[in-house]
Amino acid sequence: MQARDAHNRNMATVTPSVKQQARTLLDELPDDVTWDQIVYELAVRRSIELGLADADASRGSEINEVRRQFPLSE
Repeated sequence: MQARDAHNRNMATVTPSVKQQARTLLDELPDDVTWDQIVYELAVRRSIELGLADADASRGSEINEVRRQFPLSE
């Protein structure tokens, strides 16, 4: 019983594969989607994932440092 509970807990925390995530993304797009829109959506998702991974690994910059380096108006 304990082994089955541990297995179920592990299965609940398994991240879907990239292929499964891509299928989910495709299923959420309209039927008349173009190839360019598909590529765009995949690229945006990948960029977000990379940014979140950088943030999790503390590979970012504080906003005040960015504003100091790039004096842009808000």
